[in-house]
Amino acid sequence: MQQPLLSERTLLEIAEHEGLILQTYRDSRGILTWGFGVTSESGHRVERYIDKPSSIVRAIEVYEWLLRTKYLPEVLEAFEGRGLSEAELTAALSFHWNTGAIGRANWVKSFLKGERQAAFHDFMNWVTPREIIGRRKAERALFFEGVWTGDGLITIYDKVGKISLQPIWSSARQIDIRDEVRAALAKARGE
Repeated sequence: MQQPLLSERTLLEIAEHEGLILQTYRDSRGILTWGFGVTSESGHRVERYIDKPSSIVRAIEVYEWLLRTKYLPEVLEAFEGRGLSEAELTAALSFHWNTGAIGRANWVKSFLKGERQAAFHDFMNWVTPREIIGRRKAERALFFEGVWTGDGLITIYDKVGKISLQPIWSSARQIDIRDEVRAALAKARGE
């Protein structure tokens, strides 16, 4: 089975778990973060967006680029060339985007050994901080049961505190990013 390429559905699913903040903020662990959960460690310097919000299109382009060039190859390597369905690939990418740990996760090792029940159970070993539990359950349901949750609507937070760099949660609103995701994928494919 040939590995699927990044799809619109994949980008939307992961983006829904992340939410979007167009300027640099501090995440729950105090790490400078931007866009769809991008940190400088990922290969894109996020300090440039302190007090300088990017466009939605720019955030999506960087997000797609990082998924395709950094995270997708690492996920494919972790699964040792094994064919994954679109749902399995998306769930694994979402997990890796959030944890950076696809290469050392026990659930992947169990899955590769054919120990599906152990893999299902081990997926929930990655629930720190606690607010991530809902996401992890959704990723597990996608990987093992094919249950998608993304619908193209994401939460965007329009404001970040000037000094604290904490998102102002009351600034949240829902937006549809399907057109922007389609455009980013077309650009990445040279269309």
